Amino acid sequence: MTAGRPPAWADRVEPVLGRISGSQPVAGSAWKTAIDGRPVFVKSGPGVADEAAGLTSLAAVSGAPPVPAVLMAEGDLLVTAWVDQGPRSQTHLETLGRCLAALHSVPRTSWGGGSGWIGACRVDATEAPSGPGFYGRRLMELAERCQLAGEVAPVVARLDELLGADKPVLVHGDLWWGNVLWGTDQQGWLIDPSCHGGHPEEDLAMLDLFGSLPEALWRSYAEVRPCREGWQLRRPLFSLYPLLVHTVLFGGSYRSQAVEAARFYR
Repeated sequence: MTAGRPPAWADRVEPVLGRISGSQPVAGSAWKTAIDGRPVFVKSGPGVADEAAGLTSLAAVSGAPPVPAVLMAEGDLLVTAWVDQGPRSQTHLETLGRCLAALHSVPRTSWGGGSGWIGACRVDATEAPSGPGFYGRRLMELAERCQLAGEVAPVVARLDELLGADKPVLVHGDLWWGNVLWGTDQQGWLIDPSCHGGHPEEDLAMLDLFGSLPEALWRSYAEVRPCREGWQLRRPLFSLYPLLVHTVLFGGSYRSQAVEAARFYR
């Protein structure tokens, strides 16, 4: 890491964690930094307080995927332990499947709550007593922001039928492959959560949306926590949420993908 000019946040971090000896940007407003000789990850942005809370929630679940330890969370600044990474292996996938099943076995008392951000997109974090209430409000709010309310309303009208009697569990909430680190310890580490009370298939659908869900992961997950019958019919539903988020943030082809997912239920 280069010594160079100290980052703007250095004077906030050093009194808490120690002397910074070098930093290098890794993505956007994120850096790999050496503090007293140890590598750490530093990130700034409006949603990092929710991210820190999510990492803490995930870390408290026995058997769940590991997450980097939160070293400092102050305002718009987050510092976590650094995760050494290696090539993805079969063991990574099998272990991640079992650990996700353990995470999704943690019940929540209500739907929603938790993070008010998914990536750089603000979302409604209000708790709801029912799944249709939570997903209906969140889907329509996002759809209205990208002028797709007409396409999404018929989906919301079927949420009672689609969700059935499933209860809320703790979910990562933003589980695409960019938020999985393949550790040198053969564990799949999770980062950048948008934790809330949700449906477990929400996490699985997002992994499948942004890159296919490997058979090894799916099989090891199902051995611990099989999905309820009809999961194939719910996959487009749980894909619709991240597609609407991406439509709000980026537009382009995500809009047409969101429309296609919504029309599956017409």
